[in-house]
Amino acid sequence: MSRKLIVRLKGGLGNQLFCYATARRLAWFNNADLVLDTVTGFKYDVTYHRSYALGAFALPARLATAAEQMEPFGRVRRLIARKISERQPLNARRFIQQVGVGFDPEIMNLRLQKGTTYFDAFGQSERYFKDIRELLGQELAMSAPSDAVNQEMAKKIEAGLAVAVHLRWFDAGDASHSSNMSISFYAQAIAHLLAKVGQAHFYLFSDRPDQSEALLRPLIQGQPCTVVRHNVLSGSAEADFWLMRQCQHFIIGNSTYAWWAAWLREQSHQGTQVYAPARNVDPEHSVTAWGFPGLLPERWTIL
Repeated sequence: MSRKLIVRLKGGLGNQLFCYATARRLAWFNNADLVLDTVTGFKYDVTYHRSYALGAFALPARLATAAEQMEPFGRVRRLIARKISERQPLNARRFIQQVGVGFDPEIMNLRLQKGTTYFDAFGQSERYFKDIRELLGQELAMSAPSDAVNQEMAKKIEAGLAVAVHLRWFDAGDASHSSNMSISFYAQAIAHLLAKVGQAHFYLFSDRPDQSEALLRPLIQGQPCTVVRHNVLSGSAEADFWLMRQCQHFIIGNSTYAWWAAWLREQSHQGTQVYAPARNVDPEHSVTAWGFPGLLPERWTIL
């Protein structure tokens, strides 16, 4: 009997890439077929209403059937399967759920049982999959957007030393327990980068470009700055992701979306500098978590 690993995808584009990459490595390690549950992880997302976002990549995995998603009554059936599995050693489980968000080394060398295993984990660390980095680079290649606006923007990015600056908005940002990254981080990161490279063209990416421009443009110290708005207006997060990957250097906030753009660019461009925040977001007051063990590669500049 062969092995089959069904991975439950959830979250936005960045989180789905973490789910996929960790499961892809686990399937590769066990010579197992990988199947994508692209439905159940989004059914109860009442905050962001996310949906499957990996269609832009040619992934070597098929989509799960309703039966493989444990439907009907999937929520109850997954709960029962998880509770039963929790009583068993990790290597004997048919339902594997990551506990917490920090790096779990046991997942690295997990030997799957023959037959079907269901995998529910964010896997937010390159340690889970860095030994198949070249393979992931091939599978997560993207075709360039065909429209003229993105093509012209890409030419502009490639013509100089381009820095992608990403600011993700989780809330209004005016409360003490805001999940947004502090502006002081961006000021420090920009100053560090300019001290190293001298001058650069900054490309600002954000889900709220106008608000981000008002906050960040004064920090760029007179360097050229382009605010990338057009893909936000058209709703094309994939096109923004592709454009970010064309930049040479990165200043990212607490966003797995930007994490992946930087990580994938590193593979194709020697000397990429990545600046990332070390701040831990209070999980009792926020919808995100950041700075936990294993999330940020040690080679990145953590401020």
